[in-house]
Amino acid sequence: MVGKRKRLGNLLVEAGLITDNQLQDALNTKKEGQKLGDSLLEKGFISEQQLIEVLEFQLGIPHISLYKYPIDTSLMNIVPKDVARRNLLIPIKKEGNQLTVAMNDPMDYYAVDDLRLSTGFQISQVIATRDEILSAINKYYNNEEFPEDFDVNDGDQDGENAPAIRLVNQILASGIQQKASDIHIDPQETNLLVRYRVDGLLKTERTLPKSIQNVLIARIKIMANLNITETRLPQDGRIKVELEYATVDLRIAILPTIFGEKIVIRILDLSNALNKLSQLGFNKINLQRFVKLIERPSGMVLITGPTGSGKSSTLYSALNHLNTEEVNIITIEDPVEYQIQGINQVQVGHTIGLTFANGLRSILRQDPNIVMVGEIRDVETAEIAVRASLTGHVVLSTMHTNSAIGTIPRLVDMGIEPFLVVSSLSGIVAQRLVRKICQECKEELMPSEMEHDVFQKRGLKVDHVYRGNGCKACHETGYKGRIALHEVLVIDDKIRNMMMNNNSIHAIRDYALKNGMIFLIDDGLLKVKQGLTTVEEVLRVALSE
Repeated sequence: MVGKRKRLGNLLVEAGLITDNQLQDALNTKKEGQKLGDSLLEKGFISEQQLIEVLEFQLGIPHISLYKYPIDTSLMNIVPKDVARRNLLIPIKKEGNQLTVAMNDPMDYYAVDDLRLSTGFQISQVIATRDEILSAINKYYNNEEFPEDFDVNDGDQDGENAPAIRLVNQILASGIQQKASDIHIDPQETNLLVRYRVDGLLKTERTLPKSIQNVLIARIKIMANLNITETRLPQDGRIKVELEYATVDLRIAILPTIFGEKIVIRILDLSNALNKLSQLGFNKINLQRFVKLIERPSGMVLITGPTGSGKSSTLYSALNHLNTEEVNIITIEDPVEYQIQGINQVQVGHTIGLTFANGLRSILRQDPNIVMVGEIRDVETAEIAVRASLTGHVVLSTMHTNSAIGTIPRLVDMGIEPFLVVSSLSGIVAQRLVRKICQECKEELMPSEMEHDVFQKRGLKVDHVYRGNGCKACHETGYKGRIALHEVLVIDDKIRNMMMNNNSIHAIRDYALKNGMIFLIDDGLLKVKQGLTTVEEVLRVALSE
């Protein structure tokens, strides 16, 4: 056995996947306690799929998908949870004296020897991805069955081992590990559903007995400092937690329904909060235009799109780009999503009468250079924002409109004088999120007739398109992660004249097109050509005009 014990780095170099220099770089710079494989993945020298294929081929260790595997849950008593989490492994099957264990790193011989000594079984390794193992640990450890007559007042419910506390921690940890944007806890007539929104789509993770409903909701209310006794009115709160070595902000929204209180937990991962503008998926032309807009000394820049289209992320990245000690940046938000050092952030408080409008009035007396208004929802806020942008301030905000050009009539419809809209607006960015093709199972295909037609209508040519075949890494969906599509409308003097003369939206659209504006659908199709997403995804969020 000892003779067969090769080192991972040597295997990868032999397979031609990394160079000696890359191996030394990863060994020299890896964090204390970090595994070599994780360091290589972090640096982008290899993908997880390549790593698995080399181990599978060179060592003859099979690769399995834990999502489909019938795991024997009684084995969780044999291997403690902290051992499983620390070594990224989970027991899955027992036959006679042999225990089969799924491992992220089957070459971790110390872990294998420890398991053999502590369990008394011979250990047989199989390979699984890091995400699958963490997901399985969250799912199968502490996954106790709650009795139908379970009561919040029974026994000791305060310690760390209280069932409700363990269950909530497990639901949160699993959501964060799966990179969910929201966790839904939905009361039904006879049970309770836990659903996760991953890459924009909801999926049911587990079903809980109705008897756990009250204790679960009470636990979340306690964590968010909400009123436990109030069950008839909506409530909002927030929790900051340290989970999976990351600081995560959770926004809690509670809504009474006929079957009890529904909870939606929005997960704001602070480690991913402040992306650079170049990491937001802007194409080069749109990025240059957007940076020019926000770097102007005054004027209003609006970011538009439906809920969940990444508007806040773009706003925060813009603020982060502008955040220097020479400028005074003040925001008013409902609620403050991410806290940024060096920026003065004000939270709307409806109960005490602090609205966007009167908060914005007070902000303008604080000598700001840049003002960010979370959302323009009413004419009063719009009016003050417009006037602020005309008096030497940069104003950044969001609105719910379908397109960049469609924002102009929306402002006028709200009751803002057309000449004020014309004078104040510097530019408008419309944004959508689409799912990215999984890079592990991406394949090149000839475009279909429908795809040819879509490209042709937009005056574009396409030779081949890409699609995810479906693999373990993407849960057989063909997609993993999301990317933004943008259209950036820069308001120049010609557009101002057209707006003042009440020209139609179609006329403005035609002028913008001739002037090189890239519409949402075009940005999407360019990303299809780059192999980042599919035509179906683009058409789902940006209709061909």
